Amino acid sequence: MAETTKATGGVSYTSVDQSYFEKRGLRRSAGVWGLWGLAVAAVISGDFSGWNFGIDFAGFGGMLIAFVVLVVMYYGLTFSISEMSAAMPHTGGAYSFARSAMGPWGGLVTGAAETIEYVATTAVVVFFSAAYLDFVTAGLLNFSLAEANLMWIWWIVLYVAFVGLNAAGAHISFRFAIVVSIISIAIILLFSVMALTSGLFSFDKLWDMVPNAAVAGSSVFLPEGWFAILFALPFAMWFFLGIEALPLAAEESHTPERDIPRAGVIARGTLIVTGLLVLFLNTGVLGAEATGVSLEPLVEGFAAIVGPELAAVIAIFALIGLLASLHGIMFAYGRNMYSLSRAGYYPKFFSLTGKSQTPWVALTVGAVVGFIALVVLDLLSKLDPEGVGVVAGAIILNIAVWGAVVAYFLQMVSFLILRRKFPDANRPYKSPWGTFGAYSAAAIAALVFVGLLLNPAFQAAIVAIIVVYALMLLGFAVYYRKHLVLSPEEEYAMSGGTHELTKE
Repeated sequence: MAETTKATGGVSYTSVDQSYFEKRGLRRSAGVWGLWGLAVAAVISGDFSGWNFGIDFAGFGGMLIAFVVLVVMYYGLTFSISEMSAAMPHTGGAYSFARSAMGPWGGLVTGAAETIEYVATTAVVVFFSAAYLDFVTAGLLNFSLAEANLMWIWWIVLYVAFVGLNAAGAHISFRFAIVVSIISIAIILLFSVMALTSGLFSFDKLWDMVPNAAVAGSSVFLPEGWFAILFALPFAMWFFLGIEALPLAAEESHTPERDIPRAGVIARGTLIVTGLLVLFLNTGVLGAEATGVSLEPLVEGFAAIVGPELAAVIAIFALIGLLASLHGIMFAYGRNMYSLSRAGYYPKFFSLTGKSQTPWVALTVGAVVGFIALVVLDLLSKLDPEGVGVVAGAIILNIAVWGAVVAYFLQMVSFLILRRKFPDANRPYKSPWGTFGAYSAAAIAALVFVGLLLNPAFQAAIVAIIVVYALMLLGFAVYYRKHLVLSPEEEYAMSGGTHELTKE
């Protein structure tokens, strides 16, 4: 494979023949609605589970403020990454942007943060999907793996099924994403109508958490005070986390420079509406106190309206929302790991594609890592006899958010650098918020990161992530930086923004 090397900036590039890329080919399969489906599918599970833990930390008022703050962040973020993706329509996404702006080390740090984000997010969705599945089988078949301490069987079933689906072909992935996104939105709309017509929704229930007298500034609106909003921000991200995966589909989009920005705008609007419906109506049916500690808040909301037996039936349809995100986020980590592997930052065999031209090796590796993380965290969480499920699920969720905000911050820094570094690069789309969007998104991402650091419940998880990061950077320093490949992302960076990806 290798014949000559080219050294620059502390890294060396190995020459490869055309067969290297032929074994790593992708197929263009998506239009704007396929991309919209992917973006919504990657996020929509956040409306079903996970977001509600923020209410437990900060009350409904704190969660509402966190939601508004994050709407601002995601506007700035999606506008900025749409501009960069249109200029760099490569599968690398965040890694690609940071590589051009900050060199190979910056590309690796940013790309690795996205790997952590997407692999952990997939594990979160598997965790909550398994809980929903067990709710369904317990209610309809009187069969529960949770009671037998065998939830890991559900995890294996889900990982195997969706690695297979993602590996089957990109055209299947995009069509599936559209279908499950539409069904998921329909379920949320159905719940909204039922909540408003059942008589169970009450604004008073939004404020049923008792203010913490030990906290200065606590009130009915903010029962844990203003500072607790910091702790709610990571959970409020669950309404939007994953929409930034759109650039990872660039090499599988027919016209990425046009369709990725359009899909981002439509998907963002969709998610704001569904997020507000769930935030208000789900909480207004169950009450803030109960919502904040629920593993299946939407199903419990249905159960409150129609009773537990019918709720088990409805949970089958509600499960679709979680499976939609499982599919979409798995697509994201597969492409993220594929692009970093194709360029040589990760082991090169991760980027191999099969006859269906999908990165099946990367998909499998990410699934194995996610499963192991779930098992380890589940075992550790059982040291706490109370709230086992909530502890494990919340810890994994915050690992995902940690990776996300690091990637967000570095992408916004990349946007600002690239505006100056490559002023003459072709930009088919420009962010309507310009540098303000990048600065605001970077500031809010940094604020979320601070919230994670200050929350003692998740500091052990952050230490573990830092250890993983240190090992990855050590591996790059010792070996991988000397064996990089001039993939499309690397060529664009090396050319100063003049190289453009040739469409097939």
